[in-house]
Amino acid sequence: MRMTKWAFVAVAAIGSGVFCGLDANAAVFAKTSTVENLQYAYDGESNAKVRYEAFAAKADAEGYKSVGALFRAASKSESIHAAKHAAAIKKLGYNPQTTLKAPEVKSTKENLDAALKGETEELTNMYPNFLKQALEEKNSVAARSFKGALAGEVEHAKLYKQALDELDSWKAPGKEFLVCLVCGYTTMDKDIKKCPVCAAPRGKFEVFK
Repeated sequence: MRMTKWAFVAVAAIGSGVFCGLDANAAVFAKTSTVENLQYAYDGESNAKVRYEAFAAKADAEGYKSVGALFRAASKSESIHAAKHAAAIKKLGYNPQTTLKAPEVKSTKENLDAALKGETEELTNMYPNFLKQALEEKNSVAARSFKGALAGEVEHAKLYKQALDELDSWKAPGKEFLVCLVCGYTTMDKDIKKCPVCAAPRGKFEVFK
C-alpha cells in the first residue's frame, strides 16, 4: 500500500523524531514555548470535542448514522487528547486554559471535509513541529502528549477520508469505531488485541456504533 503524506510524516515523527519538508512552517511554531504549544493544543482538542459532538448530531439528523458514530468516537478521542495535554501542562507547573467556541455546523459532507482539513493540518504541520520543539528542549512530558495526539489524528484523517469517499454507504448504521480510553487511538479493527500506540489491552477500548 502506498503511504499517504500524513502517514509518512507521522511515522517520521513518532519513530525517529526526524521531520522532512517542514522547515518552511517550523518558524511559525518556533517562536512559542513548549508550554504555549501545549496550551494551544489543549484549546484545539477541547474545541474539536465540542465541534465533533455537533457534527455527530447533524449527521444523525441527516440520516448518516455511521458518520454520526465516527464523529462521536472522534469526539471521545479528542477529549482524551485534551486531558493528556491538560495533565502535561499541570505537571509542568501551569494551569490549562481554553476558550470554547460555538462550532460552525454545515452539511454532513461539508463537516467531514472541514474535519479532514483540520486533522491534516494537525498531523502534517502543527503536531510534528510541536513535537520537534519538545524533543529539542528535552521536554519528555510534552513530547509524550504530542506523540499520542499525533498518532490519533493520523487515524482520524484516514477515517474522515474514507467516509467522504464512501458517503452514501455510510448512511446505514452498523459501522463500529473503537477508541482507546488511555491514549485516544481510534480504529475500525474489531479484532484489535492491544493499542498500537500505548499498548493498552482490548478491554480499555470503548465502542461507538
